[in-house]
Amino acid sequence: MISINITKKLYGSDGEMELNIKIDIKNGEFLALGGESGGGKTTLLRIIAGLDDAYGNIAVDDNLWLKDDKSLKVQQRDIGFVFQDYALFENMSVEENLYFVKKDKVLVDRLLTLTSLNKLRHRLPNTLSGGQKQRVSICRAMMRKPKLLLLDEPLSALDPSMRVKLQDEILLLHKEFKTTTIMVSHDPSEIYKLANRVIMIDKGKIISDGDPKDILLKSSGSKKFSFEGEVLDITKVDVVYIAIISIGQQITKVVISKNEAQHIKVGDKVSLSTKAFTPIIQKI
Repeated sequence: MISINITKKLYGSDGEMELNIKIDIKNGEFLALGGESGGGKTTLLRIIAGLDDAYGNIAVDDNLWLKDDKSLKVQQRDIGFVFQDYALFENMSVEENLYFVKKDKVLVDRLLTLTSLNKLRHRLPNTLSGGQKQRVSICRAMMRKPKLLLLDEPLSALDPSMRVKLQDEILLLHKEFKTTTIMVSHDPSEIYKLANRVIMIDKGKIISDGDPKDILLKSSGSKKFSFEGEVLDITKVDVVYIAIISIGQQITKVVISKNEAQHIKVGDKVSLSTKAFTPIIQKI
């Protein structure tokens, strides 16, 4: 169990505000932090990591990482941190970046296999694509088998197809190592796909906390539309089927027929449109 109860003064575009967060996180949970930019999400990650100061308490199982204003050093916290900018050692090969953390050949081989980096293990970072560099960064963060993995929008700079691929690999690593994970993301479809809990933060305060389906699918009403999207989930509720569709940076739910549910599967690209306010969904 990770218990966080902290406060910190922040200065945003609207002036001074207070970051005031109190949450408990279960071991093995995948928690996403969402909300508008400047709300305090990245600052919260940095406080958990020990990179920023704060007042309050952070307890990880029986260990106190923060007590009032007394903070455990970063090096003493059992964390892995993945930033947006990779932060790799450019003069070291892929595998050397991992061995720098820990000399464990079995773990290095396992991580490189899980992330399809085996054939690139002797390459230098400047010869890799952005997606490959981020894979190396994620693997390096996992080398300590951390109790807590912190992800600060790690996929935001990647193209959509690469984001989807790395989302799958992050989920695979999370399940393989059962690491408690906290991720900052502004992508609703990414949160829906990866997290089993989402907390929305606005101006330093938690405004909602719950299941991604409950938090992300709140809607302000029907609108006419015609868009292409991706099927994230199909569930049966009583006698009807509900499809969860990702459209750009938004997700929506649509009631579909039994026949449509039999011919459309998770991962399919679909077109979504309306006719007389009745959604029409077609596989493309």
